[in-house]
Amino acid sequence: MIKIKIKRLLHGVDLAIPAYQTADAAGLDLLAALPANEERSLAPGAYAVIPTGLTLELPRGTEAQIRPRSGLAAKFGVTVLNSPGTIDADYRGEVGVILINHGKEPFVIRRGDRIAQMVIGIVAQAGIVESKALSATKRGAGGFGSTGVKSAETRTGGSNKRKTIVAKGKSTKSSSRSRPVAKPR
Repeated sequence: MIKIKIKRLLHGVDLAIPAYQTADAAGLDLLAALPANEERSLAPGAYAVIPTGLTLELPRGTEAQIRPRSGLAAKFGVTVLNSPGTIDADYRGEVGVILINHGKEPFVIRRGDRIAQMVIGIVAQAGIVESKALSATKRGAGGFGSTGVKSAETRTGGSNKRKTIVAKGKSTKSSSRSRPVAKPR
């Protein structure tokens, strides 16, 4: 088990510390540390940094990821704007949650509301080595954000160039004047 030191700031002293809600939960709930007499309303399309009243001391080689709460997203369209937000092990400032309202109605945040979840993870720092060439793979450069392109081939026929892209057994043809459009699954 990873031990995390948490310090409550003055405006968060009476709030519960982050806690797992079930035995197998991955995320610790974070609460809004707004003043007791203040509500923060997020209009549709608006975003704001919501204070948690907490600072952390994470062990070296770990990070805290700030992630949305699925209930807020599903019910109200409210999510974490920079999801997941990353808290580095050497950061000692207040944990703030950047919430955005993608919903159609204003969303009101009050003191003590569960606004996000924090997942603790192990991280590795990479040693970057510049190279003039990279090794070849079956996928190669196939697909931005792709879950895997089995093959990609270009065919030409007469003056009308056509591109055939085969991904997961499906074929989409397009002329050279238009770009192929990936359909959601």
